[in-house]
Amino acid sequence: MSDEKRVILAYSGGLDTSCILVWLKEQGFQVICYMADVGQKEDMEAARKKALSLGAEKIYIEDVREQFVVDFVFPAVQANALYEDRYQLGSSLARPCIARRHVEIAKREGARYVSHGATGKGNDQIRFEMTFYALYPEVQVIAPWRMPEFYKRFEGRTGLLKYAEERNIPLPVTKESPYSCDENLMHISYEGGILENPAAVPPERIFKMTCHSELWPDKPENIEIEFKNGIPVKVSNLDDGTTKEKPLDLFLYLNEVGGRHGVGRIDIVENRFIGMKSRGVYETPGGYILLVAHLDIENVTLDRELRKVKQGLCIKFAEQVYQGFWWAPECEFVRFCIDKSQEHVEGKVRLSLFKGQVYVKARESKMSLYNEDLVSMDKRGSYNPEDADGFIKVTALRVREFNALRSALAAQNSS
Repeated sequence: MSDEKRVILAYSGGLDTSCILVWLKEQGFQVICYMADVGQKEDMEAARKKALSLGAEKIYIEDVREQFVVDFVFPAVQANALYEDRYQLGSSLARPCIARRHVEIAKREGARYVSHGATGKGNDQIRFEMTFYALYPEVQVIAPWRMPEFYKRFEGRTGLLKYAEERNIPLPVTKESPYSCDENLMHISYEGGILENPAAVPPERIFKMTCHSELWPDKPENIEIEFKNGIPVKVSNLDDGTTKEKPLDLFLYLNEVGGRHGVGRIDIVENRFIGMKSRGVYETPGGYILLVAHLDIENVTLDRELRKVKQGLCIKFAEQVYQGFWWAPECEFVRFCIDKSQEHVEGKVRLSLFKGQVYVKARESKMSLYNEDLVSMDKRGSYNPEDADGFIKVTALRVREFNALRSALAAQNSS
């Protein structure tokens, strides 16, 4: 096979990439499909057969779930990563993981081209291509949704549905349910259809990872999460004795218990990197549980001033990941600093899951900076109350001087 027009297509089996596969063939490309298993619940074998039936030369189906958790999700846990205070970056973290393997396959196959189905209005095109160019600088990217010959021919999803009907492409998406759903083991996101109107309430039927409130258990479920270097290393169910220690098993189990209690749903309007606002509905049960637990164990083990510095780095990290800069030098530096801050972040946090909420019940750590004797209201410990007198006066000095001047000026102006 000549590599002159060989392209590796990131393939999902859905509307966009199925149509793009056929369209690339019509443009004279030899198409090799690549499908990453990041925890989405899809029939991979059916996807394989579909890609081959649509004309793909071959298809790689790669299980990258463990890599996703260890290399991308856990660093985000260490960072308490939240974009715009709420979004836990499920899609943003998956893209550099998926694209890394995409590049490896392209190099193995000697392909000069890579392609994806990300919309020309979204963030994913940036995230994918920033990885492509970082790890394969000489690669050429085919992004159909930015090519006039493609987007002028297909007016959004409706145009693709018509094209699919004409080319006999079987699709799971219908005109009656046109939601764009991105699923991986960290989250599921929903966009499109009526969700494009931020005033519309999402139909309950769209949710897959979390139970409806009518099905939430009437009894709390108690778990314990153990951390080492800011990374979860063990989850124990204190009610039934279940324990999980392997990274992938641990995360999937948190999704399971969090899902049945309805934990981790959000509905937000966010600012895309490309400049527009978009509405997204997300489910992140396991990730939200870890966020709550990690914040708690950090508060016990991190020095106050170190925590302040880290908070700023975490905001920067979330922006970098959201905007597709995982492989950029500044993001590598920020990850290094955050990882350094986690050297003493270890211990256990006990939590209760109940009616859509996560409640911290207790925590313990051999690296705890909490000194019970020092803080106790019943003991003086090593603290000398008289020291507070000078501390308060020095702290108040600038405030006293500022307000004294303001009072003097006010008196002068009134006279």
